Order: sequence, then C-alpha cells, then structure tokens
Amino acid sequence: MYRLAAAVEDWPRLLPHYRWVRVLDSDAAQRERTVEMAARRVVIGPLAVPLRWTAIQTLYPESTRIEFKHLRGPTRGMRVAWTIDPDQDHRHALVQIRHVFRPRWPLPEALLRAVVGEYFVNGIARLTLAQLADLAQRTS
Repeated sequence: MYRLAAAVEDWPRLLPHYRWVRVLDSDAAQRERTVEMAARRVVIGPLAVPLRWTAIQTLYPESTRIEFKHLRGPTRGMRVAWTIDPDQDHRHALVQIRHVFRPRWPLPEALLRAVVGEYFVNGIARLTLAQLADLAQRTS
C-alpha cells in the first residue's frame, strides 16, 4: 500500500478520477518532490468539477508515512498525512489520511467544512484510498 500511495505519478493510470500528475522538482536526498496534481470530483453522471493543486510530497518509508504540503491551488496551506500501519504479517494495514486546512476565506466555517472539506477534499481522498486499497489487495 505504501508503494502505491507514494507513487503519485502513477495515480492517473491507476485512478480514474485523477487527470494527471506532474513531478516538477525532486530531491532524492531529502525524499521530497514538488508535484502538480489534477483530479476531478464527479457531481452527477459525466458532470465533474476539475481540481488542480501543487504540493510538496515528503516520503518517510521507514515509518510508512507520506506527507503533503499544498503550495498552490484552492487548498494552499493544507497539510496532509498518510499513515500506513501494517500488521505483523504485512497482510493487512490500517491506513489513515489526515487533512489539516484552515483557509482564511470570508465564508462561514460550516460551509467551508461541508463544501471544501467534506465534499471535495474528503470525497477525493475516500475514493483514492478505496481504489488504492483495492489495488493493493489484488496485487498482494
């Protein structure tokens, strides 16, 4: 699961809701890279909202953790952490995605949480996690 989650450049090939991912810069020594990502959030049928953002991805393979710091796009400033905790025999894992986002937009907090947080961010994250988990189970 960690390998699938870390290889964001493969997501458009593996995940239908991802349009593209471009690696803009990479620092192997720091295990960091800057990535531009684009996905779409389906509204109904073929109608979808296109989304795009740029983030720094930092890999921590020794602790099976992946972090993102969003630099550009509507989620600028958001921090994302993927934690993957395998069981003893490495046949199963608990995977959690945590988003921390506190935009300073002049909108009510409840509206931000419902639309930006729940509908867009969590909607895409849930779909990404479910599809990657399915792939990990099929390839293990």
